[in-house]
Amino acid sequence: MTNTIHRPAWVPATGHQLHLAGVHFDAVRIDGIRGELVADWLVEASGDDAGPIVCEAGGGRWVYFLLAPGEVAAYDWPLGVQRHSGGTRTVTYVGIPALEGNTWPLRWYSVPTVTAPYVCPDRLRDALE
Repeated sequence: MTNTIHRPAWVPATGHQLHLAGVHFDAVRIDGIRGELVADWLVEASGDDAGPIVCEAGGGRWVYFLLAPGEVAAYDWPLGVQRHSGGTRTVTYVGIPALEGNTWPLRWYSVPTVTAPYVCPDRLRDALE
């Protein structure tokens, strides 16, 4: 199924911006190759309905899976998965790239669509198993 790319208000028009986790979205962060493998599985299983996934090009090559606000706390996540939401004691900002143009060191692995504005937590948990 092909869906139209959806640019939520929290996605910048150009470059990239930091956004506080737990306000517009919660985030699940997975390091390096494991994060990329989970993203591969999720995109293959979901197609255009994978939801928003952001990758970092440098450092630990983190992969961020953006869930609807409040969803991270509703699930138990396996070891190695970092949770970022408004319900935690730690304030976390997540970098969000624009949909087009120079956004280095961030890029979209999968963009938000009208039918998948967020990653489905159940599908993400399946991908982690």
